[in-house]
Amino acid sequence: MIRDTKRGIHFSLVPWLAFSIAIFCSGVGWGRETASITESQDALTELSLEELMNVEVVTYSKSPQKWFDTPAAVFVITQEDIRRSGVTSIPEALRLAPGVEVYRVTSSQWVVGIRGFTSLTGRLSPSLLVLIDGRSVYSPLFAGVFWEVQDLLLEDIERIEVIRGPGGTLWGANAVNGVINIITKHSKETQGGLVTLGGGTEERTFGGVRYGGAVGEQLHYRVYGKFFNRDALFHPTGSDFDDWRMAQGGFRADLDLPERNTVTIQGDLYSGKEGQRTTLTTYQPPASQIVDKDADLSGGNLSFRFDHIQSQ
Repeated sequence: MIRDTKRGIHFSLVPWLAFSIAIFCSGVGWGRETASITESQDALTELSLEELMNVEVVTYSKSPQKWFDTPAAVFVITQEDIRRSGVTSIPEALRLAPGVEVYRVTSSQWVVGIRGFTSLTGRLSPSLLVLIDGRSVYSPLFAGVFWEVQDLLLEDIERIEVIRGPGGTLWGANAVNGVINIITKHSKETQGGLVTLGGGTEERTFGGVRYGGAVGEQLHYRVYGKFFNRDALFHPTGSDFDDWRMAQGGFRADLDLPERNTVTIQGDLYSGKEGQRTTLTTYQPPASQIVDKDADLSGGNLSFRFDHIQSQ
């Protein structure tokens, strides 16, 4: 996580202490987490052609469908891809998909588009729909997605399905250029515990903790918490205005019912500060004023879902 920038490498005790602890704890985990990673079949590069054709996707038709039978340009980012890439955020993970343009404007602000249909200055992408477990995070008031508040424990992501082009028109008018569907794991697959911790010069400190349990044989759950403190990017003016600090926690519970029915309830809460630069218009020369300040970010979500698997 240590990178050389035009400002030179700077050292502090906290990142190096976190980095040392991260090395010690890099393999920490209990329950079934280690076994699930060892036995993972998610690396698509290791699958045969027949297995690739049988990979299931759900975004195109809102129901499980074989990849080969999907008449759309679909790409799947697996958990194995995310784990091996070393990314620390969802926008960075989307760079793994061909045809997805990802720009980092500031330390916290991102621009994500498909097929070149996006605005770098306005961060607008009105024709791209982004879903997290089927829940739309597209904001009609913003005409885009606030990527700075779309965060998950990356180890909980099962896969990310990306549809390039108007293959996901079932989702609405703003899905004309594409659909990004982030699908998290069933809580049954995240039993036991997990601890992650790291640090560096740009990613100063970051970490997360998760625990999954069960009540009987049908009800499974998990809870998690995570945080990060990211340094500002390099700016030609030398001002470090866009440092970024966030903390987030959440839960998910899955109740498996008879006759192939599943009830899922999940929620998240987040809070933090984001450094921003604002240009204000004035009535005196030079007719504008640049103001650097911290913006408070907070919010949450709660969703309830009922799934029924029909007979094939």
